[in-house]
Amino acid sequence: MRSKDEIETSELGAAGVATEEETAIEVDDAPTVVETAVEVDETSATTSGGVPLKAGRKAKVGGDGPRVAPPAVEEEVTFDLSLRPRSLDDFVGQKRLKKILGMSIEAARQRGEVLDHVLFSGPPGLGKTSLAHIIARELGVNLRATSGPAIERAGDLAAIVNDLDEGDVFFIDEIHRLARQIEEILYPAMEDFELNIVVGKGPGARSMRLAVKPFTLIGATTRSGLLSSPLRDRFGQHFHLDFYDRADLSEIVRRSARLLNVRLDDHGADEVAGRSRGTPRIANRLLRRVRDFAQVNGASIVTREVALAALELLEIDACGFDRMDRAILSAIIDKFDGGPVGVESLAAAVGEEADTIGEVYEPYLLQEGFVARTARGRVATQRAYTHLGRTRRGPLI
Repeated sequence: MRSKDEIETSELGAAGVATEEETAIEVDDAPTVVETAVEVDETSATTSGGVPLKAGRKAKVGGDGPRVAPPAVEEEVTFDLSLRPRSLDDFVGQKRLKKILGMSIEAARQRGEVLDHVLFSGPPGLGKTSLAHIIARELGVNLRATSGPAIERAGDLAAIVNDLDEGDVFFIDEIHRLARQIEEILYPAMEDFELNIVVGKGPGARSMRLAVKPFTLIGATTRSGLLSSPLRDRFGQHFHLDFYDRADLSEIVRRSARLLNVRLDDHGADEVAGRSRGTPRIANRLLRRVRDFAQVNGASIVTREVALAALELLEIDACGFDRMDRAILSAIIDKFDGGPVGVESLAAAVGEEADTIGEVYEPYLLQEGFVARTARGRVATQRAYTHLGRTRRGPLI
């Protein structure tokens, strides 16, 4: 563990630079960082606590023992990891993105160069994190993963970047939530692979450049508009992930069912896919609940009838709307005469946070044409009235 007011002499000394007694960059509690490798041959390897390492994970051994991410909710983590695609060939959907990304990876591999920095944007659950892991695996390098809010100080970022090996992938989820002062440390690291730090305090302070090994930064964001222009422009590749169509989701559901040893026919897979809001994460979550329903009720195979019964119990309708989606549409129609209504008023009416409505529920409602966004607020469309069985009492907008 590095001390609070200094960067270890061994690290700076390795770059050929003498250290001062105190530095302006503080390195205290390091942010949560997950390091993965392409393969783990020793399947019986364990952490210091006796927990087996998952395949594809690598523990970096230091003075404090193996460094791995602490388990969150064991079942959820195991479920998500088991269903993640491990290569671009396994990744379903986003065909144009896969073609361009595969071309870039192959070109970088042939030239023996580091892949350009990559930025993924799009709604939650579409595969941004999975693609980051796939890139590292395709390149045959390690992956270091963290999130924007976890990096609280410039020293946190300096410690992580300085510890990367050549060609490693550094993945930052929710990168739009990085503090501005952290971004400024990241700029020269992305462009020139060096850190500009200040050594000492007061009149004796001086600037120092610390070289780092070339690496690939992968950023993921659900709100690309919040990224500053200087940071966004430093990414060599920008990819926006779209919602998945029903055919791709059906293939994802069938693949997940095979991995989970769930017997599922094509009609059952199509029913789950059609109610997944175009999102693989939701499709896998619904599949798990349908699996539970089938097991408890003694169904040996998940048919369309079994899937329908399970989804009805979960209150997921034919459009994939849950109770909150219908509450939002009902509030716009019944409480605000179809709109327009501001998101703050709408949030108060349904008892949900405005940010949650804007980031989780509204994108799908907009894309499917149930809600229109105007300069005056949100308006329910004719499709929303038809879905809820209501009659319009006035003009559309």
